[in-house]
Amino acid sequence: MIKSWKPGFLHIIVLLTLLQLLVTLLTDGFALSFDEAMWQYIGRNWFRNGLVPYNGGVDNKSPLIFAIFGLSDQLFGVNYWFPRILGTLCQSVGIYYLYKLAKHIAGEQAGILAISFYGLSLLWHGTGGRYVSYTESYDMVFIIIAAYRYVTAQNNKDILISGLLAGIGLAFRLSAVWGIIAILCALLRKSKINAVVFGAGVLTSIVLFVAICFFAEIDIHGLLTNCLTDNFGSGSATDHNLTWKLTNLSDKFFYSEMILFYPFILGYFFIKKKVDLFGLWLILVFVGINLVGIYDSVHLRELLPAMSLMSALCTMHLINKYKIPAKTTILIIWVLFFPKVAEPVRNIQKLWSGNKDQTETACHEPYDKPDEGTRKKLGRWIRDNTSSRNMVFVAGYGAQVQANSERISPTVYFNVTQTQIAKERFYNDMRKNHPAMILVPLFSEYRNFVAEDMRQFVDGLVAKDYYLAGCMYNYNIYRLKK
Repeated sequence: MIKSWKPGFLHIIVLLTLLQLLVTLLTDGFALSFDEAMWQYIGRNWFRNGLVPYNGGVDNKSPLIFAIFGLSDQLFGVNYWFPRILGTLCQSVGIYYLYKLAKHIAGEQAGILAISFYGLSLLWHGTGGRYVSYTESYDMVFIIIAAYRYVTAQNNKDILISGLLAGIGLAFRLSAVWGIIAILCALLRKSKINAVVFGAGVLTSIVLFVAICFFAEIDIHGLLTNCLTDNFGSGSATDHNLTWKLTNLSDKFFYSEMILFYPFILGYFFIKKKVDLFGLWLILVFVGINLVGIYDSVHLRELLPAMSLMSALCTMHLINKYKIPAKTTILIIWVLFFPKVAEPVRNIQKLWSGNKDQTETACHEPYDKPDEGTRKKLGRWIRDNTSSRNMVFVAGYGAQVQANSERISPTVYFNVTQTQIAKERFYNDMRKNHPAMILVPLFSEYRNFVAEDMRQFVDGLVAKDYYLAGCMYNYNIYRLKK
């Protein structure tokens, strides 16, 4: 008699991995996103030109993510797919360890439930499903494994390994600190010695990370300034008024797929009647998101491991107490949590019918902002119409054009950063290094979101030393006078 086949956890992880690849690779323009382009540019400068991060280009991220994109460029040139495949595989490792963690606590079915909640919610548009190459994917996997090693720890060696892994997560992204604090608090409730061992593991990883940066000749002061201190205050990425923050808080937490989790989370706290490791982890990450106050969709991803574990354990309690069929419950969760796949389907159609430019080459009103695929084509046009020795500056938020041009910018602030430190360095760099080509956007984003003094500086520069050579994809193109 043939046994009926039923999917195991590995089948589910493989399916979730394939779904993730579908979502992340079949994106509009088949090009680097805005953030990916910044990391590609900095990583390329580092690996190909010896310009270390914060000297060859500035962004508020860890050198580890620049190294990943530098390796990608070294192996395959400018591409978007390698970092996304690597990020997907990294997330799949996180899914596997989340399964092991839930299984250890409440059994096989709890593990299946946990990875169903987690794997499907990672694919949502509201949690940045396409952006698997971002730093969140890396810090989350290390924090998940650290939590697993802590929960299953048999001795201080396991606690030390947990701390080492958590420290690596922190080296990728500072927001990993919330998961670290949650584990540390759980340890303090049991044993102060274990907490010290865990802290020693975290500290060891950070010391090793700083040592690597030192030997790579990365300026530690520049690292701290760009990753931490210059991210707050006037002109920084977090510089938004209260109305903007409240609107985005509402959009991200009440008008998105995130509401599907709330009944499970409330049920978990009601059942537990206390704040345990997972509850504290969730609360701390939520507080951290509000402290930063950007409410980027990818920031919400860091809530998902704790939310998924809590939801799975809550569901298992209901299944056991009320004798609810587990298979039916899992099927309902898959139906409710399954992501929208309109974008991948639309892009498959584009591939089938032939992808066309969405912005005409000739510039005319209304000046629409070119899409990601068009910005990639503009960058390649620059590459083909300049010498490899030429510097090129793209005004405004031009990282995607800059990265695809494969040309070095005359300033480390190749993409708009409007803090006082950034402005001063930008002006000094541009006065010192006159690029062979400057591109100035005609679309409204440039006028609305770039400070007037920065725009006037660029306008004065092109008026004095450049001539208008043409216009392409709603960018005026200026060349240096001979």
